[in-house]
Amino acid sequence: MSGTSIDSVDYAVCSIDGNAVALEKHWQAPFPRRLRDRLHRAASDLGTSHETGQLHHDLGRFYADEAIHGLRRQQLDLVGLHGQTIYHQPASPAATFQLGEPAYLAERLRVPVVNNFRAADLAAGGQGAPLATLFHQVVFGKTGEHVCVNNLGGISNVTSIDWRERKQPRLAAFDTGPGNLLIDLAVRHFTHGRKTFDRNGAWARRGRVSEKWLARWLDHRFFIQDPPKSTGREEFGEVFFDEALRQVRRFRLSKFDIVATLTELTARSLVLNYRLHLKSAPGRVVLAGGGVRNPALVEQIRVSLRQWQPGIRLQTCDQLGWPVQAVESAAFAFLAYYRVQNQPANLPSTTGASRPVLLGQVAKP
Repeated sequence: MSGTSIDSVDYAVCSIDGNAVALEKHWQAPFPRRLRDRLHRAASDLGTSHETGQLHHDLGRFYADEAIHGLRRQQLDLVGLHGQTIYHQPASPAATFQLGEPAYLAERLRVPVVNNFRAADLAAGGQGAPLATLFHQVVFGKTGEHVCVNNLGGISNVTSIDWRERKQPRLAAFDTGPGNLLIDLAVRHFTHGRKTFDRNGAWARRGRVSEKWLARWLDHRFFIQDPPKSTGREEFGEVFFDEALRQVRRFRLSKFDIVATLTELTARSLVLNYRLHLKSAPGRVVLAGGGVRNPALVEQIRVSLRQWQPGIRLQTCDQLGWPVQAVESAAFAFLAYYRVQNQPANLPSTTGASRPVLLGQVAKP
């Protein structure tokens, strides 16, 4: 799994038997700077068709090389490959596109590779996202509780698992808006690419939140849009950041103030979505994804949750035995398993699809 932040690839090796999932091993492979820059260029609609075609194959080779390196002769039965999203447009006419040719993984590992997970849901009228809902239910759901699992990747998405009064839980899942993406873009901009993220939330802690600009940004139409909904760089990427930077320049906000305000935007938009789109407040929120490593962001989420409902408990996935960077990659291992078992894994109530469908296409060695 390589997400919207476009910084690295997360690998997870899982044992799966029915709905029992055990994490055996995980590792992360950072993108070399040249490859990362090319992916950013493609995701920003700056690459030519020839460059994008070459990148699709170069990324596939990178996935395979790093898989071989991390596995160290460990044998697999199956691979799930999400690929790198460079375009996601869920509104009609819907389209999504993930780079990374799966044939290289199939050839090097000599096992089937399930890939292109989102297209079938889109074809059935869905958003192609979110797709990790069933995995979140299996791993983090608990009878008698209402739990929200919130992944803080480049984009923030939530799965609400309300298992208090039913034999089966009431599920809701949708993107809440920006996660780390705008914060990363700001740090990359102000350091001319020397830094790619706000390490330990240091910049956010040095800045002062601009309530004026925060209020304007929280007025974004996406936050009040009813689910099913998903988003990406097209909505909360370079275009949003460039316009935000243009707006605040004449107000003498420091780079630390801007990062602090964008960090607060992630936290408050997350809670705003909960308030607007969940039938009730959760008793517990579990955070996953790279944003968990930003203590300033986690603390701002904690404060925002308490201001809404003081009794909400906040946990991180690693406190529950799942390392931060393993959750999303393990989810696609789970989806690959469902695909070869010929079981639909999308939830039409959360993606908006007209029916349950088989997710993913299978590349065989």
